[in-house]
Amino acid sequence: MTFLIAAATATAGMSTAHAAPKSDDPQSPSGVHSLRAPVTDERFYFVMADRFSNGNTQNDDGGLGPDPMVSGFEPTKKGFYNGGDLQGLREQIDYIEGLGTTSIWLTPSFKNKAVQPEDKSAGYHGYWITDFTQIDPHLGTNAELKALIDDAHARGMKVYFDIITNHTADVIGYEEGDRTAYVSKDVEPYTNAAGEEFDDRDYAGTGGFPELAPATSFPYTPELKAGEEDLKVPAWLNDPTLYHNRGDTTFAGEDSYYGDFFGLDDLFTEHPTVVNGMKEIYKTWIRDFGVDGFRIDTMKHVNDEFWQDFGPDVLAYAKEQGKDEFFMFGEVFDTTKSFTSQFTTRNMMQAVLDFPFQDAARNFASRGQDAAQLESFFAGDDWYTDADSNVYQLPTFLGNHDMGRIGSFISADNPGSDDAEKVARDSLAHELMYFSRGNPVIYYGDEQGFTGPGGDQDARQTLFASKVPEYLDDDLLGTDATHSTDNFNTTHLLYGKISALAALTTEHPALRDGAHQHRYASEGPGIYAFSRIDAEDQREYVVALNNSEEPQTANIPTYVGKRTFTKIYGEAAAESKTSPERELTVTVPPLSAVVYQSSGRIPHSKAAPGVVLQEPNSAQGDNGRLQVVADVDGSSFYEVTFEAKKSDGGWERIGTDDTAPYQVFHDVAALGTGTVVEYRAVVLDNGGHSSSSAAKSGTVPAPVLTMQKPAAGSSVQGTVEVSAIAGPENADYVVEFERSIDGGDWTAIGSDSSSPAYTAFDDIAALGLEDGTEVSYRATMDVAGGGTVTSDVRTAVVGEIPQPDSVTVAGDLNSEMGCPEDWRADCASAFMTLDPADKIWRLTIPSLPAGTYQYKAALNGTWDENYGAGGGLNGANIVLEHPGGAVTFRYDHSTHIISAVYASQQPSAVAVAGSLDSELGCSEDWMPGCDQAQLALDPADLVWKLTAPDLPAGNYEFKAALNRSWDVNYGAGGAPAGANIAFNHDGGPVTFRYDHVTHVMTAG
Repeated sequence: MTFLIAAATATAGMSTAHAAPKSDDPQSPSGVHSLRAPVTDERFYFVMADRFSNGNTQNDDGGLGPDPMVSGFEPTKKGFYNGGDLQGLREQIDYIEGLGTTSIWLTPSFKNKAVQPEDKSAGYHGYWITDFTQIDPHLGTNAELKALIDDAHARGMKVYFDIITNHTADVIGYEEGDRTAYVSKDVEPYTNAAGEEFDDRDYAGTGGFPELAPATSFPYTPELKAGEEDLKVPAWLNDPTLYHNRGDTTFAGEDSYYGDFFGLDDLFTEHPTVVNGMKEIYKTWIRDFGVDGFRIDTMKHVNDEFWQDFGPDVLAYAKEQGKDEFFMFGEVFDTTKSFTSQFTTRNMMQAVLDFPFQDAARNFASRGQDAAQLESFFAGDDWYTDADSNVYQLPTFLGNHDMGRIGSFISADNPGSDDAEKVARDSLAHELMYFSRGNPVIYYGDEQGFTGPGGDQDARQTLFASKVPEYLDDDLLGTDATHSTDNFNTTHLLYGKISALAALTTEHPALRDGAHQHRYASEGPGIYAFSRIDAEDQREYVVALNNSEEPQTANIPTYVGKRTFTKIYGEAAAESKTSPERELTVTVPPLSAVVYQSSGRIPHSKAAPGVVLQEPNSAQGDNGRLQVVADVDGSSFYEVTFEAKKSDGGWERIGTDDTAPYQVFHDVAALGTGTVVEYRAVVLDNGGHSSSSAAKSGTVPAPVLTMQKPAAGSSVQGTVEVSAIAGPENADYVVEFERSIDGGDWTAIGSDSSSPAYTAFDDIAALGLEDGTEVSYRATMDVAGGGTVTSDVRTAVVGEIPQPDSVTVAGDLNSEMGCPEDWRADCASAFMTLDPADKIWRLTIPSLPAGTYQYKAALNGTWDENYGAGGGLNGANIVLEHPGGAVTFRYDHSTHIISAVYASQQPSAVAVAGSLDSELGCSEDWMPGCDQAQLALDPADLVWKLTAPDLPAGNYEFKAALNRSWDVNYGAGGAPAGANIAFNHDGGPVTFRYDHVTHVMTAG
């Protein structure tokens, strides 16, 4: 993305909400209104066609016959086609429209591989595509899709397609074995047809690419089964050299871009043939069927250069077809705004699904957490602000087909609550979504109180009568109905609530895309309040939501004093008048929301306020951006436009913010380190006056190197994999790696120029180091204009970390443990036991009296070496507020941290969820709710364990899934929602272990 130019190009066809007035000073730049792109007031209904309504039973088996393992149709199984189709959607379009829906969003509907036997399930979900030009026969025909789109358009509704660019169905196998472990580019680089090594990132986005040979260019040799050589459509998809061919992903690091998703063929999206082919596929659906927009699957697993080409080109084409409001948004499953926003700024896409909002909404409405968390959450919205997009375009949601439903979360978070409370929390979540910024998304069935024990298949119930036993066990919210009957009930409490919210926001459009301005947040559970203000109408709406279980009253700041506000939503006083200090007193019932509207406009300013820029600095969380903040005098409705220029260019707008604190995070990743950028801010007040700040300069920072491997404090031997990543990434970087032994001099061990992960391999076996020797690693890189960049240091230990002879829980609880006196480092009753499986020392006291205690870890029966709070040598005593009863102490000698653990802190269930579940006796793989995959908590050490007496040999992957769902899961290294854990098993018995302190699951 070139500096400022790309942003200006992408703005073509966009529009602001209103024309901006000119500055009073002809020498000063004019302020402009905050951008409102064409799609900031949409209301989506997200529906899985197979699970909505069965309008035509003749297409249930897709024309493939009665065998479910051929046709994929088995209405008694949640992992197979259940019978819904496009005709059913057309027949129930009144129901969808009645919710106030303006856009129907369909899950992928292209022709799928009906069954992938390895997965023991079917392609009902639409993510195993073989033909990108045809609707799946289980769902209907291309003509039926066109009829659905025409029906929707006749009612003023749009139709969005869920599309995939990252992968196809699992058709390609490998001569070396199917669904094999990932092989990194550093272990085995790509080679061209002549056998010469190359890095594909050097060619991404250039329009050129080396010629490849299927037999020699890849770490695995791709092969196609007989009869499937021409299975995919368009034909170019049958070329195996257009796929990465590196084995299965673990969803972390380099392989999250290059690896196969559970065997699904991962496209070589760096290759121009793939880029151009995907653009042509989706342009056809725009041109021939009138599709109004795309939701794009697995966006974060595709390289940046793909999106920088695909997004602007497809958008421009749609506009050529008369689709002025064409809109694309991507799935970036992450809750960090500094990361998710990169796809709308650096990668030039219009929007992403607001996963951070989903997390914040659940914490507020379902978990009843601190209301001030919402203040912090919305303050981060400026990460999305640039010249052609902002946070107002993001689709917001409460749950989905992967993670689970909002009803499920509420049930899990509030296990002792009655139905009325659950419905109230569900309503509160929807009120927050409809009244705050963004485009709300209803996941089909949420309006009927659907729940389910988890995500994925457990969150994909049918709205028509189900035959799936697991679905029939669900408890629906707000009704006595079950899944044994159709659930198209327009009198359901939640259906009515959503319809009412849609109607209200239609009547008062400022509640949809007016400026969202923070007003008030309680400490702890209570009221969160914000204003919505249209830049032209300038009538203030105050929204107050209460997530506590008691009525709450707050004095909420506004922009108008001594003015009457009228209630337009909720159960509260019909009117309230602001004080001379411009505060509105509002009382909100428990688990409820109220909305007030001011009786007139915000008083106009007499003159533009002063504005001063702070010093631009590197943005914390994304070193490829500069944070530019403006301080504005006064207190009224202001909009601040930020402009930037290089020494050889003119001023160009980089974004407008309509909410304090006024700021942008300017993407400078494409500029060289040390480049000086000038900034200025222009404030537009609510009277049409503008004023500008003095200019200030910022300097593009050097990239940051971050070590990835080895893990700090880990045990290493033989050949050590040493890796680092650079932020922001650049294919031109060359990273050097160095080693230090026991704090000695740094020695070079290798270099790497292959992005996105830089790796070297260090053979420490050749050094003859004794066990216990500390080995440290770091990465360095020479950067033009920035000198030498050095990473953090990672220190590991050669061989097994030497353990002490004993570890004592020594403190004023020793006498209660049976010692002759307190603080006895040599008391055998207080000795811990080393668990050889995970090298953790543990001691469980079955009945310790209640009280306040202090303790430390004393090693080898003396006080010569002891560790206290935070693992500090001779550190402070650790305080334990003990309620009485059993307690387990654990000590980790790699960190020197000792802690107390309770059974009450444990989850209700832990499953080994992975590709081995069917071998454990589950009906299919990756089933967190399967009984046979559940571990049992050992009360002796509070470690969860499951022994499989005879697991067949094979290469498996798994994660720890808590509470029988995917809502909370841990992968490699105990990372939340982390990479799959790879397990190569020779056959025979195996024990799975999970420690809830570290979240680490192991097999051995």
